[in-house]
Amino acid sequence: MIDTKPLLYRSSTDFPPVERGRLEILQVNLGYRCNLSCTHCHVNAGPKRTEEMSWHTAQQVLEVMQKRSPQTLDLTGGAPELHPHFRWLVEQARALNVEVIDRCNLTILQEPGQETLAAFLAGQGVRVVASMPCYSQKNVDEQRGKGVFERSIEGLQTLNRVGYGQADSGRVLDLVYNPGGAFLPPPQQQLEQDYKRRLREDFGIEFNHLLTLANMPISRFGSMLVSKGQFDHYMQLLRDSFNGATLPGLMCRNTISVDWQGNLYDCDFNQMLELPLQYHDQPRHISDLLNEDLEGNAVIVADHCFGCTAGQGSSCGGALD
Repeated sequence: MIDTKPLLYRSSTDFPPVERGRLEILQVNLGYRCNLSCTHCHVNAGPKRTEEMSWHTAQQVLEVMQKRSPQTLDLTGGAPELHPHFRWLVEQARALNVEVIDRCNLTILQEPGQETLAAFLAGQGVRVVASMPCYSQKNVDEQRGKGVFERSIEGLQTLNRVGYGQADSGRVLDLVYNPGGAFLPPPQQQLEQDYKRRLREDFGIEFNHLLTLANMPISRFGSMLVSKGQFDHYMQLLRDSFNGATLPGLMCRNTISVDWQGNLYDCDFNQMLELPLQYHDQPRHISDLLNEDLEGNAVIVADHCFGCTAGQGSSCGGALD
């Protein structure tokens, strides 16, 4: 795989400076093991990856939740559900009355050993944010692998059966759209209407919201851009589409990304580029959050940040404008 970091991170960038606000979301990557190998995956996850968070680091995550009281614990991977302590961490966070997000790829619900996963998530009141890059079988299978669309539909139907996406159930099911190539997502509101109509008419599926995310020119997707000679064109598209109105909503203002080893980053994109969060010019670890408040700290920015401010903007919570 081609390393895009030298193309993105320079000693100077014309991206505007960003400062941290209050910590509201702790986004924790439990490991890179996944049952899929999607072309748009910015963490380069897959079945052969073995990295996973230790029990000791998972306990430190919980200690920080207790000490800093963020509103949300956002669990990601890989497939976070494959981590041996995933359910324990969910239960402990929910006992603290913290919102828990599970970044779910849907097909995990059919994996051996995960037969009770949907019921567990529903019982704990976990918000499910599920990758569904299109309502078309052809587009999904091209991005994520043959047969993934059919298994994703089965996963959504399973979640609907336990109350997810149903009116007044309190069980929130959000879907995530990623473009299938080197272009920006369409307007989020209109695309959400199209998704809801197609999935309801074709499969009887209900969900709450659609989140549109731009593909970041890093890891697997960035490597594909370089190999096809599209990297410079895509970066220019991001720059030309810069929208200053998205800056106040950037996720790096209220979110800290934690990798499987407990190292801290301003966002999970910086995590993949190995650009650690700096505090007093030193990288930081999850244990440091027990004693340090990072509000007002400067965010490490580079050219890839234009991916979060292009068009409607893009973050883990969807469009920003």
